[in-house]
Amino acid sequence: MDPFLVLLHSVSAGLSSGELTDLKFLCQGCVGKRRLERVRSGLDLFSVLLEQSALGPDDTALLRELLASLRRRDLLRLLDDFEAGATGRAAPEERDLQAAFDIISDHVGKDWRRLARQLKVSDSKIDAIEVKYPRNLTEQVRESLRVWKNTHREDAAVSHLVAALRACQLNLVADLVEEGQQAQALQSNGDTGHGSLSQMSWASDAPSSTAF
Repeated sequence: MDPFLVLLHSVSAGLSSGELTDLKFLCQGCVGKRRLERVRSGLDLFSVLLEQSALGPDDTALLRELLASLRRRDLLRLLDDFEAGATGRAAPEERDLQAAFDIISDHVGKDWRRLARQLKVSDSKIDAIEVKYPRNLTEQVRESLRVWKNTHREDAAVSHLVAALRACQLNLVADLVEEGQQAQALQSNGDTGHGSLSQMSWASDAPSSTAF
């Protein structure tokens, strides 16, 4: 199945009836009343938006705004994975960045503008983020980090985020990011070690082919 349709199915399955009602209300400006009355699931709503070219694989801005309004970070994470081209199977570097984004979004708060400027996000983009998410501080932070990542692409790294945090005297947040990275590294090493141990155990159990 098309990865974008897989994403929409996953998002739809994760919505409660109350959240669907909220999304229908938010879409009143772009979907007619009669069509909204026939919407019974998130997938129904997304299908209408697809038909009207308000949503697509290369245009996920509306979907992001809708999910941000629900404060569903888990569903936004699915969208992040899709946009990264991974659809849930992100490369280690991408997972590290997303983990850092989560920590920063939870702890930076109103200092996000200072951090964004340290990361060379322009004032015009900062203003646009505030307009886009006027009452969602967490998503303002995350969007500024996303803009930085999309601008720098291959050069975007957790080490740059840590350096920017320390330059802004946000040392506690920087420490949390580094601790999170260390924990992930230990977990990865533990998984690798377990795999190696299993192979060694299998080898020791195998019958010897040495001739006597």
